[in-house]
Amino acid sequence: MDPHEFVEHVQLRPAIVLTGTAKEGKSGPPVGLVDIGISAVAYLFRISLPGVRKDQCNVKCDIQRDGKVHVHGVITSGGVLRDSPSVYQIRVQQLCTPGPFSVCFNLPGPVDPRLSSPNFRSDGILEVIVMKYRASGF
Repeated sequence: MDPHEFVEHVQLRPAIVLTGTAKEGKSGPPVGLVDIGISAVAYLFRISLPGVRKDQCNVKCDIQRDGKVHVHGVITSGGVLRDSPSVYQIRVQQLCTPGPFSVCFNLPGPVDPRLSSPNFRSDGILEVIVMKYRASGF
């Protein structure tokens, strides 16, 4: 398959379902933007989670064998900033509002969820590589 055909490949334009803060889409960087990459043996997906801090939340990424991905968690930063000696009440909210979020989408094909490597980057991107499902005996 010609690499340029991937751009137009319908399966690589996933239907994405957003709930909670991700759905509200208020001002600030959007939560839940998804990029999907494909190779001969694996899929790569990246999800934008600005405002989600790795050390202050419980982001969970559930991957099913049929390729369905469900990422959910809670954005904890928001109205009051307590990360310094002073407490600040936020008056202008340009970043994502705090609260639960959920992002669901389907990868282009089946995967082996046991063979995944998630990486929550410091820039607020959850990056996951998951191996394609290979039937035994092939």
